Amino acid sequence: MLNTHRLHILAEIDRSGSIAGAARQLKLSPSAVSHQLSQLEKEVGVGLVERGAQSLRLTAAGRRLSLRGQEVLALLDAAEKDLRAQARADSGHLRIGFFASAGYRLLPQALSRFSARYPAVELDLVEGQPHELAHSVQQGAIDALIVFEYPLDPWTPPEGVQVRELLHEPMHLVVPAGHPAGRRAQVRFPELAGEQWITSFGTGSPVLSILERACALEGFVPNIRCRSDHYEVILGLVRAGMGIALVPGLAMNDTPGVQTTRVSGPRLYRKVSVASRPGNPNPMLGSFIAYLGSAASNLLAVANRRRVGDEGS
Repeated sequence: MLNTHRLHILAEIDRSGSIAGAARQLKLSPSAVSHQLSQLEKEVGVGLVERGAQSLRLTAAGRRLSLRGQEVLALLDAAEKDLRAQARADSGHLRIGFFASAGYRLLPQALSRFSARYPAVELDLVEGQPHELAHSVQQGAIDALIVFEYPLDPWTPPEGVQVRELLHEPMHLVVPAGHPAGRRAQVRFPELAGEQWITSFGTGSPVLSILERACALEGFVPNIRCRSDHYEVILGLVRAGMGIALVPGLAMNDTPGVQTTRVSGPRLYRKVSVASRPGNPNPMLGSFIAYLGSAASNLLAVANRRRVGDEGS
């Protein structure tokens, strides 16, 4: 196998046109350069240079070997740079923002696989609402932010922040065990006008939850008993018989004492996406988003299998 150090010397002789010039560039003595050149000629078995009284030039074989050697050296240099970049990435730092129900299954699934692949990457996790954390993405304080929006309450990211959609999740009607609606495959919204509801605080101006926006389109104002932005609280109150609720798919865990069904209504689903800043130099950002997309696909596949099973039973 050819010695890459000697290929480097030959390439430098080719560029400089002399042994003395190559020696200056390589910070070697002319005799050391001449010795390495002779050793390379022995390795390949052909003459690589023609020496004149006042000049030196490469033979045709020497020129071809110099060109091939430069290609090899360039590939090796690129490989070393890739390895150094990967080493920096493998021990880097990633800052992730997320909303609470994304922390139930979506984010943990993505992080478990990401961390198994990149165990040395330091992770900072920040919980908050999309409208609270979006400007941190814009300013570079957060690398990736898991966000949601409803068609009835669209969200606009700040300038310079791009959004990649991950999944659509349905809104479930959650009722206490034994509630008449829990025995039906689907309920129409107007049939629920007399119910007591547990809902979120909502956003916008005026501040309205998705429940209130949907009910307004159906022509009635819901009777709200309690508001909470924590779905564990909402599900607990439903289980206690304090009311019924609309809950997105990601927030649904194996909660005993409640039943779920579908409710017909205007565009009742939630879109989940990941927001990031184009040009973010963090080398781990793309990998994390890929793992997040894979986790979202897995959750959708599980939900579809469950839906097909429910329809067949």
